[in-house]
Amino acid sequence: MAAELTAHELTAKHRPTLDQALETIRTRAYWSPHPEHPKAYGEHGSLDAAAGKAAFDALLGTRLDLGQPGTDDWVGGEVSPYGVELGVTYPHADIDVLLPAMRAGQRAWRDAGPEVRAVVCLEILKRISDRTHEFAHAVMHTSGQAFMMAFQAGGPHAQDRGLEAVAYAFAEQVRTPDAAEWSKPQGKRDPLTLTKRFTPVPRGIALVIGCNTFPTWNGYPGLFASLATGNAVLVKPHPRAVLPLALTVQVARDVLAGAGFDPNLVALAAERPGEGVAKTLATRPEIRIIDYTGSTSFGDWLETNAHQAQVYTEKAGVNTVIVHSTDDYKGMLSNLAFSLSLYSGQMCTTPQNLLIPRDGITTDQGPRTFDEVTADLARAVDGLLGDDARANALLGAIVNPDVKARLEAAAGLGEVALASREITNPEFPDAVVRTPVIVKLDGAKPDDEAAYMSECFGPVSFAVAVDSVTDAVELLRRTVREKGAMTVGAYTTDADTERAVEEVCLEEAAQLSLNLTGGVYVNQTAAFSDFHGSGGNPAANAALCDGAFVAGRFRVVEVRREA
Repeated sequence: MAAELTAHELTAKHRPTLDQALETIRTRAYWSPHPEHPKAYGEHGSLDAAAGKAAFDALLGTRLDLGQPGTDDWVGGEVSPYGVELGVTYPHADIDVLLPAMRAGQRAWRDAGPEVRAVVCLEILKRISDRTHEFAHAVMHTSGQAFMMAFQAGGPHAQDRGLEAVAYAFAEQVRTPDAAEWSKPQGKRDPLTLTKRFTPVPRGIALVIGCNTFPTWNGYPGLFASLATGNAVLVKPHPRAVLPLALTVQVARDVLAGAGFDPNLVALAAERPGEGVAKTLATRPEIRIIDYTGSTSFGDWLETNAHQAQVYTEKAGVNTVIVHSTDDYKGMLSNLAFSLSLYSGQMCTTPQNLLIPRDGITTDQGPRTFDEVTADLARAVDGLLGDDARANALLGAIVNPDVKARLEAAAGLGEVALASREITNPEFPDAVVRTPVIVKLDGAKPDDEAAYMSECFGPVSFAVAVDSVTDAVELLRRTVREKGAMTVGAYTTDADTERAVEEVCLEEAAQLSLNLTGGVYVNQTAAFSDFHGSGGNPAANAALCDGAFVAGRFRVVEVRREA
């Protein structure tokens, strides 16, 4: 740790930021303490672009020794989607040694109280923020995100989500007072009097099961929500995306030690190839909280089998956009083209199904048939990605062979409105870069339904012809109810249609974006203001972030005495 800080010093340093975060989750206004622009870094101890790249390069081929107990081996093997072998090795833990060591520090961490825990968490986030350029390269070369997206989503946006979780955790813990004097009148007799103390206590050890595509953005909410509520946190990264979370654990351990707490409150559980340690850990009795982002099958397994734990899952859904009418046809096409292209569609929020009446839509440029809408959208995507340099900056790289296989298979599912093409990345010639495919399907055909009612994760979208907007709304309802959705979008100038779509989203608990034609996209959410997921449909059983996301991570224990 660069410098040791007392609890008092940490509070003086970070309490204003915590207070601003608490105010912002109340107002839902825009705010971020973490700069989005790369040029904002390089002062006050933060790494600039060159220093961040040098720090990342210095990690390659090294052993990342975290100093945690129970290390019985060294494991690694990450290969960047851009073709770079990272060569970093990480401690492999003997769980029977590591878990007891993690529990040992929880008493002092519990007794520190919500405010101290919160400001220690904010110091961890500040140290991570200072290394945003370094973390950006780590995210880029494990997820396949293009650099600017890795910088923003893996850096300040992830840090914002972590801070948001700390704010919610603090607010829920201080909802109950530390102490109370209780007096019940007894008529002529002396009143009954008690003193009562109320202490938020942790559930136990929390397990964060990381994902490949957004290791920090999806990992930080659960990590910081559990840590801020007094729990030790064991981080189990995705085998292809260890480095960003291993660096996070390293920073957290340094800050905890420097603040006088046991660094083993945060530890890493890297695994050997094919070990499948997540299942083993998830059912250990010491694990009392689980945060998971990934496939529906494993999310369902966790919810079914990890009975001893409070399980928070973000799984898969089929995201839908209804296209009924618009007063900005060009803006709609541009907005959708960007949404379908960003990070090669490898986001849990990317639209998959575009429900379009087969008789067409009304626009400010006159009526457009179903075929014309799909052809115009294909041209918009082509225009957006026509320049290879810009395409590489938006698409990033295909994260794994399964995504590439789904993309190639999609062309056989129906009439192709937009064919995917291969793009070369001159800086990383081994990167697999592909533009999106758009396939036309008929919502009335059972054979087509099998395709559009399943999640096809990656740069694949279906333009689905429906008989009417009423049919589109009912198909939206069935999709969300049966398959779940992280996002829903709609374009309409008709008030009745808008109300119908909104009512479906309210009843089925899906987050809705209406008539986006500018620089905000359906697959982007802002910390402190937007909820990511709702926890109310099959795509996720939790939302990032709300009170429910943090309240189950601790219990309040009362001690009462006669006064």
